[in-house]
Amino acid sequence: MGNHAVRTSRGAIPTKDDRQKMKFLFLILFSLTVVAGCTTTSEIIIDQKGVDMSRYEENLTDCEGYAEQVAVGKKATKGAASGAVVGGAIGSVSKGRDAGEGAAIGAITGVTKGLSDGERDKVRVVKNCLRGRGYRVLN
Repeated sequence: MGNHAVRTSRGAIPTKDDRQKMKFLFLILFSLTVVAGCTTTSEIIIDQKGVDMSRYEENLTDCEGYAEQVAVGKKATKGAASGAVVGGAIGSVSKGRDAGEGAAIGAITGVTKGLSDGERDKVRVVKNCLRGRGYRVLN
């Protein structure tokens, strides 16, 4: 049989390679969904009572500028590297897996975590900045 799909009256039965590719694709899509679901600075809620909203918008823009200093890309790169190492090690000792597949899965997971952590840090910087400027951040 090898790696060729077997045809039946219901269609092709996926090979082991096909199933691994589907798992890999699912992991990528899941990871992107997790990152997309992160809180953004547009979701920050403040107590607006007595707040000059035009002044708030200026302060928010300033605070978002500070948040751009968070090295999101660097966190993602570090996450990919550490995830690849751990995933490769796990893949090399797991039945039915290989080190390359484990490294790839680990790298994707690490990138996702790094991006998520970086975005979370950016939101934290903006919230702390706004608090420092006297706003009551509610979330």
